[in-house]
Amino acid sequence: MATYKKRGYKPKTKVEKEVDLEDGSTTAEVFNTLDQGASRTEAWVEKNQKAILGFVGIVVVCVLGYLAYTQFIQKPKEIEASNEIFQAKKYYEQALTADASDSLYIRSLNGGGEGKLGMLDIISEYGGTETGNLAKYYAGVSYLNMKDYSNAIKYLDDFSTDDVILGPVAKAAIGDAFVQLNQKEDALKYYVEAATLSENEFTTPKFLLKAGVLALDLGDGNKAAGYLKNITENYPKSSEAAKAAAYLGRAEAMN
Repeated sequence: MATYKKRGYKPKTKVEKEVDLEDGSTTAEVFNTLDQGASRTEAWVEKNQKAILGFVGIVVVCVLGYLAYTQFIQKPKEIEASNEIFQAKKYYEQALTADASDSLYIRSLNGGGEGKLGMLDIISEYGGTETGNLAKYYAGVSYLNMKDYSNAIKYLDDFSTDDVILGPVAKAAIGDAFVQLNQKEDALKYYVEAATLSENEFTTPKFLLKAGVLALDLGDGNKAAGYLKNITENYPKSSEAAKAAAYLGRAEAMN
């Protein structure tokens, strides 16, 4: 049965006095240990005060420097880059729908005169901005459509994004370039990466189909069947599902 001590309670028996003394001794020991720990901490802080203040000062300077750079250098540069890319992007978009588009792609890449920058200028002058990064994508696709596959790979591979659509599209474009260079094993790797980079109903079945067809072309029925089954089982409503089912029969027959 649990007991408690009333206020003003005084130990009466010898055992109670010994327990009381032991409790008091333990409590005193705990507080003494805490005091000693606090003293050692204070002594360490006092001894290393200059180093601590110096470190804090460095952190503060770095944070303030970063904020100043972002506000007064990076942000204005982003705005400037987005304004400069306007004409080059216009040429790029026109080239995508034009019959004789190479001249428009060239203008998009190199600029259209009158001081208007092209994608390559944007990359060079605004490489550290989001717009400069996006210009790498436009440049890569431009070179791909102009059949300059090495440059297409160069710029697309240097492009980075977290966008769930644009990221896979860029990876698949690299795969297309490798196919044209007859480097089909490399192309397959990029198609698979494009399909799995951010799984969704639009890009995943599209690039799994490319991977499956290319794996068939390379004579690897097992890989092809895996990619194609992924489409028929997980994306049965996609526009690629019917084609995947047809190719799947060939892949299974190959095995």
